[in-house]
Amino acid sequence: MGRQSEIDGVVFKIKRFSLHDGPGIRTSIFLKGCPLNCIWCHSPEGISNEISIWYNINVCIKCGICVEACPEKALSLDTGELPYISINRESCKLSGECVNVCPSNALQFTGYKINIPDLLKEIEKDQTYFKVSGGGITLTGGEPLYQPEFSGALLKECVKRGIHTTIETSLLCDKDVLEQISGNVDLFIVDLKIFDTDQHNFYTGKHNEIIKENFKYIAAAGKRIIVRIPLVENISAKEENLNAIFEFVKETRSDIKFEKIAFNPLAGNNYKKLGIPYFLE
Repeated sequence: MGRQSEIDGVVFKIKRFSLHDGPGIRTSIFLKGCPLNCIWCHSPEGISNEISIWYNINVCIKCGICVEACPEKALSLDTGELPYISINRESCKLSGECVNVCPSNALQFTGYKINIPDLLKEIEKDQTYFKVSGGGITLTGGEPLYQPEFSGALLKECVKRGIHTTIETSLLCDKDVLEQISGNVDLFIVDLKIFDTDQHNFYTGKHNEIIKENFKYIAAAGKRIIVRIPLVENISAKEENLNAIFEFVKETRSDIKFEKIAFNPLAGNNYKKLGIPYFLE
């Protein structure tokens, strides 16, 4: 592992004063990149680890300044009945000129690079809140284990500073990644979505055998675990699926708690910003 100043991570959001991603007041760090492609994903900007530009038509004032600023001529203004900016993503080189000149922030990057020291400066702003509330940091995403070197280094530095560490993960990763980072994780929030492996593959793009094995591994290691189940109607919220997950978890270790997470019906807006289809609709 290189020096921490040389390790860059790709983040798409940092949420301070979070109250739902572990105990106490937390700083939640959303890392880009995920091996799954769940059709209900509420953060599609976090699936790819590549930085791109997204467009929010709801705040766009259709001034056309971005079209003129783009050096690649990748933007155009559609002047039809409902004017909007069109992005040729094959031509876009991510110069950022359109983002810089947009007066309404309708055009934004879907993420940015940051190194460990700079991210620690942001985290340390909230250490007083952590101490008072029993909070800390939560790595989420995307999938934080998709950037194992960065996540591992950040967790290690937080532990050195006495900061409580939580990671929200699907556990779809190589076992050696868990072996390297688990010693610096105080709490695992594990998203178990669909128990049946074929159904899991159909709705997320990947089978879940590795997920189940990794879950057994961290459970056997005595790690504190909370299982989260997203309640997607007619998919994960089916009674047979919930019962199968409950039985698997309780057979693995009886003290593990569950949280059922309501599905966010506004997720489709983020797909529109990226110009990609939302298959759940």
